[in-house]
Amino acid sequence: MSSNKPVQTAGVTSRRIPIKAKPGAKIAKITEKEGQFIVAVKERAIDGKANRAIEKALAKHFGIASSCVRVVTGHATREKIVEIG
Repeated sequence: MSSNKPVQTAGVTSRRIPIKAKPGAKIAKITEKEGQFIVAVKERAIDGKANRAIEKALAKHFGIASSCVRVVTGHATREKIVEIG
């Protein structure tokens, strides 16, 4: 997995975190296990709906705008790297 170091982009510091996605979950929730966030969302992994739901869930969890969260790697897998900031 990638390191959890800050990334400097255009004067804004962001952080990349590894997550494990659980699309199609009965209950939407975020847990942390062994330094990795596990993000369960109700949306299915069809047409990027689960990725958008993950971005929104993490934004709500961290108390930031959803535009500040984006999936940078792993768009078609459960193991993802998400940029926060």
